Amino acid sequence: MMLTNSSLYGQKIKPSSSGYVPVNGIKMYYEVYGEGRPLILLHGAFMTIDTNWGQLIPELLKNRKVIAVELQGHGHTEFSERKLSQATLASDVVGLMDYLKIESADVAGYSFGGAVAYQFAIQSPKRLKSLVIISATYKNTGWLPEIGNAFKKMKPEMFANSPMQAAYDAVAPDKTKWTKFLEQMMATAGEPFDLGEANIAKISAPVLIIAGDNDGLDKIELMKTYKLLGGGVSADLGPMPKSQLAIVPGQGHVSLMMQTSTILNYLNNFLK
Repeated sequence: MMLTNSSLYGQKIKPSSSGYVPVNGIKMYYEVYGEGRPLILLHGAFMTIDTNWGQLIPELLKNRKVIAVELQGHGHTEFSERKLSQATLASDVVGLMDYLKIESADVAGYSFGGAVAYQFAIQSPKRLKSLVIISATYKNTGWLPEIGNAFKKMKPEMFANSPMQAAYDAVAPDKTKWTKFLEQMMATAGEPFDLGEANIAKISAPVLIIAGDNDGLDKIELMKTYKLLGGGVSADLGPMPKSQLAIVPGQGHVSLMMQTSTILNYLNNFLK
């Protein structure tokens, strides 16, 4: 499990503002850090702002405004029976931007949050400056088959007394909803999804894709995605594409997110 920023720095860095925004029938929790060009962070499945981004936020806030959210049912954002879908979650992010009067932003998403970030890019292109996708895909077949099989076999009891449950219990408005939240997320994970090659090819903002070499993503499919975004060319014979692909060696899905300095380096170079 990742260290949180509180365990790294002795005390958790306090957001400059935080609260709830009413969006599409739920109240979504958010935190804002720092000043400058806005960067929105979308966490992975079953995670909180702190467990996903805790190590990165203290560095990211030094030269930009960081806006981190907790998606439906996660962390401080209460469980809702509202149907979970990438489209709904992406429109929640737009609602938050409207609330905070942010016209456009850079968006970074990890895993489940990466799929939501792809959807955001597709449905709200004018609100996006650039996109960072960490260990995520826009379709379920972008994962290796064994990952899809593992999703289908997930059961709530697998998460009993896990660090994820401890993080949830620490901040959730109603701890009794943990199992219902897991069931809802697992039902979503088991459903096939595909945001569409044509839609990915239409993304005009620059995209940085970061993946671990053994993070469960099918790297043949990942290369196809990068080509849809204009990458995979010989830059010696023509212009360098505006999108980028980084494969981090010796990393799985969970360990990749712990490579704070590596991810920070890629993010800062890309976003500047």
